Amino acid sequence: MSKDLGVTAEKQDAFSEWYTQTIVKAELIEYTDVSGCIVYRPASFAMWEAVQAFLDAEFKKLGVQNAYFPSLITESLLNKEASHIEGFAPEVAWVTHGGKSELSERLAIRPTSETVMYAAFSKWIRSHRDLPLLLNQWTNVVRWEFKHPTPFLRGREFLWQEGHTAHANKEDAEKEAQIILDIYKRCYEELLAVPVLSGRKSEKEKFAGADYSLSLEALFPNGKAIQACTSHHLGQNFSRAFDISFQDVSGKKEFAWQNSWGFTTRSLGVMIGVHGDDKGLVLPPRIAPIKVVVVPITFSKKPEVSAEVVSLAKKLCDENGWHLDDRDHHSPGYRFAEWELKGVPVRLEIGPRDLEKKVVVVSRRDQDGKEEIAVDNISSHVETLLEEIQSGLFLRAKQKLDSSVVDVSSLDQLKEVVFSGKLARAPWCGSEESEEEIKKVTGAKSLNMQGPTSDKCFVTGQKAQGVFVFGRSY
Repeated sequence: MSKDLGVTAEKQDAFSEWYTQTIVKAELIEYTDVSGCIVYRPASFAMWEAVQAFLDAEFKKLGVQNAYFPSLITESLLNKEASHIEGFAPEVAWVTHGGKSELSERLAIRPTSETVMYAAFSKWIRSHRDLPLLLNQWTNVVRWEFKHPTPFLRGREFLWQEGHTAHANKEDAEKEAQIILDIYKRCYEELLAVPVLSGRKSEKEKFAGADYSLSLEALFPNGKAIQACTSHHLGQNFSRAFDISFQDVSGKKEFAWQNSWGFTTRSLGVMIGVHGDDKGLVLPPRIAPIKVVVVPITFSKKPEVSAEVVSLAKKLCDENGWHLDDRDHHSPGYRFAEWELKGVPVRLEIGPRDLEKKVVVVSRRDQDGKEEIAVDNISSHVETLLEEIQSGLFLRAKQKLDSSVVDVSSLDQLKEVVFSGKLARAPWCGSEESEEEIKKVTGAKSLNMQGPTSDKCFVTGQKAQGVFVFGRSY
């Protein structure tokens, strides 16, 4: 196999280099002249389309409608909610000129759409009959990260969906925020086969302008955690700033209760990091653009035999929707290595000897080894195999995550755990002062709260808000 094709870095020892080589050599992305802005090549965009299809169907079951709002936002509009803009100010990219003319007011390139959408909400909502208002948009955003951009994981431009909803009461809004988080969890676990930790963010780590934020957190093999997605309950903070008000059933003026929630192309990077191996991608079948590839091996000296091999391979592909790789300018070994690099879940080989025995040689990407299956049974066998691979990848990752969460009772223990490549769990009060101390002493930060507790905070000795998970993070 050519070194130009294969991944040369080992995932366990050089994760960053492995990750970069994998996404480039597997033809998921292409870099551009603007750092942090990548080309999503057809394979990665097909995966994003699978995510879109899953989530969009679930959103529509809740009555959420898709819309589109402009990517340019006036500075005065962006400034309407003080804590919101304070949180995003360092990441905003500005447009100052139109052609050669300087604009009278700077325009922000959308870092998120609360302000531009809520200006419209204030015009559309007048009565309790106008609620709930449930909108979502599939779009891109720009956040001018000053840290080292990493494709999918941390970019200056990325793709996402952002849902924005307004409700007549707090109970309905809070219920929806949790429902959305549960949908996101299903997407990670059922589609991407990635286990996640679900919970509430600390006060310091919540979204700027929210009452509170809910999140999913994932763990990479290098021991670093990453925020997988978020669902925010905004309370009435934005509705008061933008006068999103309505008359309730008694005629009294009330402010709407709001949520915002988002799921990004970071999910693809998380999936790649969790499942990949030293050969490259390992894709769960439900997200894989190509689930099965059939490789005919035509080295027979008899042209008629080679033709029969290709004919059988093509017939199987036509009947099952599988991908046929009949390129004769690459050796079988090269083609095998390429499809392993690209993470195709199942590879089928058919050669003259297999034709004679009426079998197909089957290889699965998540395990070593091959097996021979009768041609007549191959379709049903592969269907079962794809489900086994999907569930097997999730269970393997779940076992890794579960064994990587360790209970601690002191900062020294927390530091020891996170530097061993694991996550620490402890009862904690949630104060910003103690969070600063945790980060200073251990290099870790809070990820999210896993549940209630009656124990005392492991840092301050005060009443704990709940049991939190901590880790080093992207």
